[in-house]
Formats: sequence, C-alpha cells, structure tokens
Amino acid sequence: MLRNKQCSAVEILNDVNERIDKTENNIGAYLSFNENSLLHAQTIDELLAKNEELSYLAGIPIAVKDNISTKGIRTTCASRMLENYIPPYNATVINKIQDAGMILTGKTNMDEFGMGSSTETSFFKPTHNPHNTDYVPGGSSGGSSAAVAAGESILALGSDTGGSVRQPSSYCGVIGLKPTYGRVSRFGLIAYASSLEQIGPIGKCVKDVAMLQTIISGYDKYDSTSCAHKTEDFYKLLKADVKGLKIGILKEYFSSDINEEIKNSIYNTLSILKKNGAKLKVVSIPMSVYALNSYYILASAEASSNLARYDGVKFGYRTPEYNNLSEMYIKTRSEGFGDEVKRRIMLGTFVLSSDYYEDYHKKAKKMQAVISNEFSDILKDCDILVSPTTTDTAFKIGERINNPIKMINNDFLTVAANITGLPAINVPCGKSSKGLPFGMQFISNKFNEQLLLNTAYAYETYIDGFDFGLKLD
Repeated sequence: MLRNKQCSAVEILNDVNERIDKTENNIGAYLSFNENSLLHAQTIDELLAKNEELSYLAGIPIAVKDNISTKGIRTTCASRMLENYIPPYNATVINKIQDAGMILTGKTNMDEFGMGSSTETSFFKPTHNPHNTDYVPGGSSGGSSAAVAAGESILALGSDTGGSVRQPSSYCGVIGLKPTYGRVSRFGLIAYASSLEQIGPIGKCVKDVAMLQTIISGYDKYDSTSCAHKTEDFYKLLKADVKGLKIGILKEYFSSDINEEIKNSIYNTLSILKKNGAKLKVVSIPMSVYALNSYYILASAEASSNLARYDGVKFGYRTPEYNNLSEMYIKTRSEGFGDEVKRRIMLGTFVLSSDYYEDYHKKAKKMQAVISNEFSDILKDCDILVSPTTTDTAFKIGERINNPIKMINNDFLTVAANITGLPAINVPCGKSSKGLPFGMQFISNKFNEQLLLNTAYAYETYIDGFDFGLKLD
C-alpha cells in the first residue's frame, strides 16, 4: 500500500497509535513510547515521494522488548534495578531496523530480566491477553506478543531464552520465530542466559516475519557468539510447498499432559500437510524429557553470573540508606530485584558453588550434549519436527504466580530448542472452546529458518490465512 501510494507511513503510524489509545489501558503491552516516531515516519514518506529505493519494511511500525538497548530511550528489563536506565547506544538489531526504515513505536513489557512465563513478574505492571484480558499473554515476551495481537504494532521483536518468543506467541495467537543461536546479533540484548537466548521476530503473517528475520540476521563483529553464516532473503525464497517434506512427530511432546483440543488441532494440521504431500512419522527423543531440568540449571547459573553486575555501584538502582559497602550491596540487590529473579540467582549461585558444581552444573552440561546429539540424529532422517508449543492455553492472571514449579512447567515444550541452539517457530493452529488461541511448534536443523518459514507459509496458505479475531472491550 505504501509503494502504491494508497497510504503514507504517517497514516499507518497514526492508525497504530489510535489503536494504542483505544486498547492499551486494557492490555498494558508497553512500558515506554518513542517520542520521535512521527518524525521518522515523515522522513520515510519524504523518501518514498522521491522514489528512493527502500527496504520491504520501511515505514512499518515495530515494537521492541524492553531488554533490547535503545539509545536515548529508557530500557528497563521491567525491573526496578534499571527503572531509570537510558542506554548510550543501540543494540545491533535496533540499528538494523532503523537502517531499514522501520518505525519504533516503543518498548514492551516483559517478565523481569526475562525470568517468567506470564509477564507477571514485571516490576511495573502485568500485561493482559488481548483475546481475554483476564488471562496472561505468556512470557517473557508477553508485551511484544500482546502488542502485535492487539494491533498496537504491526511487528515486534522479542527475545527467546527458553521459549520466550514462542510461548507468548502461542497464547496470543501470533507467529513467533526463535532463530538459530548465533543467527541474530545479541549485542545490546541485556543478558539473562547468554548461551541460550536469541532475539526473534513476532508477527501476524509468515511473510512479515520472513521480512523482519531477513533484516535482523547477519554476522556482527561486536557479538562473540555471532555466526558468519550466509544470510538469505527469507521473504524472496518463501514458497508454499511441502511436497516430499519429512515431518517427525515428537512422541514425548504429545503426552497425556497436553490439552486434548491442542493435540486434536495439531493432528488436523498434520493431515492437511500430509494431504499436500508431506510425509509423516512418529519419532522419539527420550532424553528430551530432561531438557527442562538442564535448562533451569544452566540458565540460573548464567543469570547468577550476568546479574552480579547490578550492585548499586556503577549504574542502576542503589538503596538510599546504608551504613557500609556490604550493606549497600545486600540492600540494593534485595530491593532492586523481584522474587523470581532472586530465586533464580540463588539457584544459580548454588549450582555453581564448589560443593555442588559437579552434581548439578556439570551434569546439566552433559545432558545438554546428549539432548543435542539426539536431536541432531533425528534431524538426519526428518526435515522438520513438530510438537505443541504449550501444554495448554493461557491461564488466568494470578493463577500461578505463587506456584513457581507450575510456572516453570510452562516451558516444557520449548526449552529444547534453546539448549540445542536449533531454530523453532510457533504457528497459530486454533482456539479452545473458551476462545483462547494456541499454537504448534516446528523445529529444524541449525540455520534452516527458510524451511521453517516455508512450512509455516504453506500451512497458512492451505487454510487461507490465520484467524486473529479479537473480542476487546
């Protein structure tokens, strides 16, 4: 529409802002807004008027999770610890979306430092699911997923450490891609678990997600975990064809714990793919049932190390009253971090201690290698692996916040992709009898995002697009 002069970038931004004005009080997707967004949109319109060559997504609004550094715009990780932190630099992905001409609308709410599965551990406020505001949007990228689902942004960026893009995308009924580890620069992503997390795109259609993934991919010299892998144009290479595609149905991920409506909907989806030429077979990865245990040990250990920097000395929150340096450290961290963050820091410190390192952390690393090898072996015979993204639909706000074990189990189906570094995507595949959406998960080999996107695009095409109907007051 922009290229055909049917609308302007300013009109698109104004439309999104009107939607924010109408729904944000009920949703709570944003923590801050970009005051310069209108100026950026006007600049894009000027370039379009001159017929300048611009990227696919020039002039398109995008929301960004609040753990991705934005120069001059508050970046809090939804924590009291960084309540007033304004970064002096941009994350690499921010430079890339700005170079592409995208319009940053604002920073979205999240679980504090990415620790949580419901966006309820945010220091500032919970975010509500646009499909039913009594329910959570998932987490930790709940604000980004809710913003896209509610029409408060066209696209969004989240980060995925154990499913934090895919799980809220499932709960909110949108598409969320967790790229291969190293595919997207982590420079400027405020660290929680450095060896597991990846920035990923969230959108309402596969084409949009493919465009955004193309823009943010690529090697970055500022990120030591970045991979010098060829970056494809995922959008140009999209094709709706699954003929001959070998799909493995992950046996362990279709247990009795999975909501029957979700299972039945995925089986229907698989029948559609089979009808169009895909080949299906049930596969088993026995050790994958231990992925969650390994993940929480490894992620907590890294959190313990990464969050040690928040001590009240250099930046961030500092307790106003203390008598000595030791007391300043203790009170600052006790007051600055929420319960879930403190819980994981303590667990991480415990598993890294000299008395328990061998029993916990070392064994978790060994299990990580075993699980990675199992997935690698299975993907020699399968092109794509499929499973539910979540065991159930979204739960009510407040229902699990005081039950850490039940909250942790939300990540059972998603963490394996993080500890193996594999790419995975959530694709909407239905709604429950209560009207709450859910998704299915595709996993493929490293750097095979194109196949994931093609499979998702084929399904989207076969069903003539996804249903995003909302019932908002």
